[in-house]
Amino acid sequence: MSKKIIIPKDYATVLQEIKNRVRKAQYDALKSVNREMIALYWDIGNIIVTRQKHSTWGRSVVEHLAADLQEAFPGVSGYSASNLWRMRGFYMTYADDKNLALLVREIGWSHNILIMEKCSDAKEREYYIRMTRQYGWTKNVLALRIQDQTYEKTLLGQTNFDQNLPEKIQNQAKLAVRDEYTFDFLELGEEHSERELERSIIAKIEQFLREMGGMFAFMGSQYRLEIEGDEFFIDLLLYHRVLKCLVAIELKISEFKPEYVGKMQFYLAALDTQVRQPDENPSIGMILCRSKKRTIVEYSLRESNKPIGVSAYRTLRRLPAELKGKLPNPEQIERLLAAVELPGRNEGTGNGSVV
Repeated sequence: MSKKIIIPKDYATVLQEIKNRVRKAQYDALKSVNREMIALYWDIGNIIVTRQKHSTWGRSVVEHLAADLQEAFPGVSGYSASNLWRMRGFYMTYADDKNLALLVREIGWSHNILIMEKCSDAKEREYYIRMTRQYGWTKNVLALRIQDQTYEKTLLGQTNFDQNLPEKIQNQAKLAVRDEYTFDFLELGEEHSERELERSIIAKIEQFLREMGGMFAFMGSQYRLEIEGDEFFIDLLLYHRVLKCLVAIELKISEFKPEYVGKMQFYLAALDTQVRQPDENPSIGMILCRSKKRTIVEYSLRESNKPIGVSAYRTLRRLPAELKGKLPNPEQIERLLAAVELPGRNEGTGNGSVV
């Protein structure tokens, strides 16, 4: 008869600690392998570019090189002629940009190729590289973000965060509130009520949170506040894990109206007094409307003393034609991108990408 094992009380805690350590070691190993692979592809691209400058290394020579590499390393993918040309393009794209030359090693090869081929502007590439690295976007999520023009919609966002949030989180907050969101997954008709919009969001809350950026946790719908015996209800209450603050969302199926700001200020004052924890940042409000006039939003937010952003929602993936060519200047974009954590600073924020 086998002896009964007495399990210590702290066994479960120790087991979980070891499992977390194993997962971290596996993740660190994958990151290390990814960096080495990107560095290798960079070097191969450099070699091809250098040879083409000094001798006749045309398409046939590169194809011959690919065949020889595949023969020398059977079973190892990545050495096709098309991929060698991508390595060449990869090196040429980033060789003169020391900042991005380091950042590209922090995401997977397939992610890099997607960004390189779909984005023509250096700042746009930097945005998607940083966001992929920090939030662990898969290749499919990254492709969807590029298709949905997330970069443009983030930079065009209308908020008053510069006046009403601590300086240390202003730019992070701007990155968290986009100018426009796409809710095609809700399958709503052109005509729908605010209640129908809310119910559809709750029914597909996971897709909604992903569309919002992936760093939000759901706190509740029709979140109840009681003030001097009267009840008030916030349509949606979220919590942003990076900003460490509550985010109140008001859903409006109409065009933005200035009076919406006053109501949101009231909600935020109540949340900060009754719900916000001592170690949390000030609560943020987001007014999510069917449409908006930018100048009216600007005037409405100018004198508000609470941090509020106004966004539009659509059911089709497109950037309004009138907003094309109206992105901030390069210096403003640089400040926003600096808010995204640099590699190695925030290991716990995302899972990274090593595909």
